[in-house]
Amino acid sequence: MKFQKEIDKRKTFGIISHPDAGKTTLTEKLLLFGGAIQSAGAVKSNKIKKHATSDFMEIEQQRGISVATSVMSFEYRDKLINILDTPGHKDFAEDTYRTLTAVDSVILVIDCVKGVEAQTERLMEVCRMRKTPVIVFINKLDRDGKNPFDLLEEIEEKLKISTQPLTWPINMGGDFKGVYNLFNNSIISFTPNQKVTDNDLVPMPDLNVPELVDMLGEHDAAQLREDGELIMGVYESFDQEDYLQGDLAPVFFGSAVNNFGIKDMLDTFVEIAPNPRSRMTDVREVLPAEDKFSGFVFKIHANIDPKHRDRLAFLRVCSGRFERNKFYQNIRADKKLRFNNPYAFLASDKEVIDYAYPGDVVGLYDSGSFKIGDTLTEGEEMNYAGIPSFSPEIFKELVNKDPMKSKQLEKGISQLTDEGVAQMFTQHGGNRKIIGCVGELQFEVIQYRLLGEYGASCSFQHMPYFKACWIKGDAQVIDDFVKFKQANIVEDKEGNLVYLAESEWYLNTERSNNPEIDFYITSDFKHKL
Repeated sequence: MKFQKEIDKRKTFGIISHPDAGKTTLTEKLLLFGGAIQSAGAVKSNKIKKHATSDFMEIEQQRGISVATSVMSFEYRDKLINILDTPGHKDFAEDTYRTLTAVDSVILVIDCVKGVEAQTERLMEVCRMRKTPVIVFINKLDRDGKNPFDLLEEIEEKLKISTQPLTWPINMGGDFKGVYNLFNNSIISFTPNQKVTDNDLVPMPDLNVPELVDMLGEHDAAQLREDGELIMGVYESFDQEDYLQGDLAPVFFGSAVNNFGIKDMLDTFVEIAPNPRSRMTDVREVLPAEDKFSGFVFKIHANIDPKHRDRLAFLRVCSGRFERNKFYQNIRADKKLRFNNPYAFLASDKEVIDYAYPGDVVGLYDSGSFKIGDTLTEGEEMNYAGIPSFSPEIFKELVNKDPMKSKQLEKGISQLTDEGVAQMFTQHGGNRKIIGCVGELQFEVIQYRLLGEYGASCSFQHMPYFKACWIKGDAQVIDDFVKFKQANIVEDKEGNLVYLAESEWYLNTERSNNPEIDFYITSDFKHKL
């Protein structure tokens, strides 16, 4: 319990959303409130004029989208807040799924104009699986969007979670006047392009006072009273325990680009969001306050600084205290490792730290020792669960366009697939390399990075596969199947055999013809078809 004070200080959360919902802008405004940055980058017309702090890869800055997870820390009201800003683009969903294993809670950003979108539904499925507490921020209130009650209904129906508004909008679009805070009974007035100050906050414990009409006008005062009455009738008082169990999502309304509604949410987040929580390993449950250090690698990023060609592993501290220059055991590799320069992050800025505590994310220089999902401990044999590879959706053969750069291509594709942006399969008994991704954009990013960071030129040739299935069974049965289906058998980076099916019909046929073989859709052999 000697680290309890440090543990109680920390809040580690991820920001998730559909692309263009305003997630990166919201991240920056949170950093502004925490004093971590002095000016925000503006994302307009898909071009970044001042590069968003959390988007540090060159391709992200060119396109105005986040394709890699960024880690940022700042202090606010005596708390140390760790933000993991995730890729919004659906092609990078797997990176986001892994990041969600490293956080204790989530802020979900929804565009009030578009409402709940497909990617948001998929991300919420992962949150529900892990019972992760969720706060919803409905963004872009300065635009004309859907009716707030309709939005709440849509969130409950599509995301399968109960909601409770803690702030409520007064109009939208050009008539947007601010929000009523139901948590502390006050009105915060909105002025476009103006930073909110304490002078904009007016206590309003009773919506029936005449001052409300003076402030909002007859029509808007009447509408707010009617909405307030309806909200009080429908929603009970906020239950923090339901939120912590992942059953209830508090909802805030605002405009990230105008820096409006964010402080309300941040102040409430600091009060209600969970501190670092206990986590399951394959052996036992690990509590944050245990004396001995443990943690796991949830992301690897090569060339985070192109000048130095470095490779960083992102480690989530789960228990005890991580110390610089101390030896720790990589359980998978059965190897002791020591780290001279562990880092804390502010997007692409890094600073060397001596200690880190549960909830912190540490950057570790990696010479190739780590794989995603690796567990570090002080010697105890255990592995943190929950970071499998899923079956990709698109498969393409990697074609080397410059044989003189074969070594660079081998090294580059190996490192990039270690990061988890894509999966690499090698032809069983051969050398052909097949890259599997969730979306087309990933191939573009891989091609771009191979050329820019490794000097290797490549192209991709489409392959007619529909799903990758890891296979297990009696050795002789598997051997016979591999001989019979040789053209469809590949190995993943761990040497596991994988069957690539051309269609659902082919997959179902092979399953029915081979009942003694188990077909899995994840690399941890837990999700059987």
